[in-house]
Amino acid sequence: MSIQDSLTLPGSHANFMQGYLDALSLVERLHRLLLDVIKDEFERVGVIEINAVQALLLFNIGDNEVTAGELKTRGYYQGSNVSYNLKKLVDMGYMHHQRCEIDRRSVRVRLTAKGRHISGVVSELFGRHAVGLKKKGVLGPAGMEDVTHSLKRMERYWTDQIRYIY
Repeated sequence: MSIQDSLTLPGSHANFMQGYLDALSLVERLHRLLLDVIKDEFERVGVIEINAVQALLLFNIGDNEVTAGELKTRGYYQGSNVSYNLKKLVDMGYMHHQRCEIDRRSVRVRLTAKGRHISGVVSELFGRHAVGLKKKGVLGPAGMEDVTHSLKRMERYWTDQIRYIY
């Protein structure tokens, strides 16, 4: 028995609640599938040194120079140990790191050529997916816009719940 099974709510609210719980499960599954898709692509092209979370981190940093704190602030990697992954990526030569001149406690990171290569592999993968989704009629521009808009509204709601808890 799950939490969903134990909920007893009136008609339309029960339907909405079930839809909400289905959406939560889907978001969680999509995140895991995204990591699996990246892992499979890396196996296909022979990249075995880093994992999918680290590859996604490199992709999201791209051409920017950032701190671990900025990555967390942007909403990335809440569930993973950002500092650990950044250190591993620096140690493996995927990133440069440098202490901030203003705040010596803070370290700024940027991609090396090796890191940019991995970011490019992920970018190409996502590009192929975008073309495939559109070409096969899975999701067109309007559908993608609707999905993104709805997810951003949920993100905003959750952010407000955290920010204004007291």
